[in-house]
Amino acid sequence: MTSPLKHGNTAHLANYPPVSIIVTVINEAPHLRGAIKAALSSDYQGQMELILAVGPSTDQTWQIAMDLANQDSRIRVLENESGRTPSGLNAALKLAKYQIIVRIDGHSEIDSDYIRRAIETLKKTGAVNVGGIMFAQGITSFERAVASAMRSPIGVGSSRFHIGGGAGPTDTVYLGVFQKNALDDVGGYDERFTRAQDWELNYRLRKNGGVIYFDPELKVTYRPRSSLRKLALQYFEYGRWRRAIIRQHYKSVSFRYLAPPLNLFLQVIALGLGFLASPLFLIPNAIYLGAISLASLFIGKSLAERFYLPTVLIFMHFCWGFGFITSPRKLITR
Repeated sequence: MTSPLKHGNTAHLANYPPVSIIVTVINEAPHLRGAIKAALSSDYQGQMELILAVGPSTDQTWQIAMDLANQDSRIRVLENESGRTPSGLNAALKLAKYQIIVRIDGHSEIDSDYIRRAIETLKKTGAVNVGGIMFAQGITSFERAVASAMRSPIGVGSSRFHIGGGAGPTDTVYLGVFQKNALDDVGGYDERFTRAQDWELNYRLRKNGGVIYFDPELKVTYRPRSSLRKLALQYFEYGRWRRAIIRQHYKSVSFRYLAPPLNLFLQVIALGLGFLASPLFLIPNAIYLGAISLASLFIGKSLAERFYLPTVLIFMHFCWGFGFITSPRKLITR
């Protein structure tokens, strides 16, 4: 059954309806306190609860979660035994008491007006999910370089939730503030998707008649990966799970997702032919490296960032592309 809210009927919503904040984490000790504090210290005047699903961690994440719950009665902690993000989110959704769901992440912090503005946009637009900008912000020089890459079209393409843009309907947003009945209608998160579960969920919400709405005034501070190894693994996983989504929802394919694997294929072929046949075949490699180096000079804000950025961008592009190319069909089952 289609929810009245999906057609813009928001009359029953109070100015400050109660909200359920959900988050699932694993090994997030460095950032967890900041993420939870940012959510519960917002300027939102309505009633809030926060449900924290904790996966099997090797750091102090569980202890920190329990400390936070003991200090604030609005927090409930549950164990996410599988450690999988969609499983933890679905478990939190089942416990959620309220009809507005705010998803946050242990690696990020929402602005103080985020919840208030998002609910205002939900009411105004009748959307089923509202989100804003994933504002990457690093602490170390390496993290700041990654953040600059993640906020640039040359690093992540044209996604509005990365680089900004005008308000309006879109295909997906970062995290999001949802109508719970819309999530229930589509069965929540698909637990087969270890990564890219947000994009996959938003695809089904749109297919079910809902609107995903991007509001550039909403900002979530995101903490990038702290090392090249972690960044490489992150983007490799992004690529392989994007391929899984395309297999599951073939109409979602676009050039933006095909560009990294095509670029990787071209660079490898050119490099091989350059050494085996003629140096002329190295021209695509030279053009790519030149473009990356030039872009790094423009998007880097310090000498250290400009030093790291070429390597960061190459790893983001190539690891994403390699993950896409090598993504196994058995990654998910239909």
